[in-house]
Amino acid sequence: MNWKLLPWFGLAVRLGLAAVWLYAGASKVGDLAASGRAVHAYQVLPYDVSVVVGAVLPFVELALGVLLLLGLATRLVAGVSGALLVVFIAGIVSAWSRGLAIDCGCFGTGGQLPAGQSPSYFPEVLRDLGFLALAGFLLIWPRTAVSVDGALTGEPVEDEDE
Repeated sequence: MNWKLLPWFGLAVRLGLAAVWLYAGASKVGDLAASGRAVHAYQVLPYDVSVVVGAVLPFVELALGVLLLLGLATRLVAGVSGALLVVFIAGIVSAWSRGLAIDCGCFGTGGQLPAGQSPSYFPEVLRDLGFLALAGFLLIWPRTAVSVDGALTGEPVEDEDE
């Protein structure tokens, strides 16, 4: 198998996951109180802890996005991304199994849904599983084209599997 395109495919995966984190963080960073309320809507953490998690989470997402955009510490960031996505999936499945009617808050304020509005848990879980697959790819193949990691090691990524 020719592995010459793998670093470029990895670049697309890395930039795609970076875009997800940057969009998710940017959509929440302007209203940290709403982010805290969205976390609290899951009814898993005490209110005070939910507020702190909701305030910190957008900055973690932005940091992950920037690091992936730069291609810095790619394997580590992919691992943290994967762990965070597993927590998100578990939260959505938990809310779903307990019959909560909430918006996940993944790309915005989230929280309780208005009466009569149905949650869309299944598509949200599928979406997050797709993002988890991107993180998994980068865990296995973290060396991508056009990355700070590559510049720091000074090794051309094309020679990795030859």
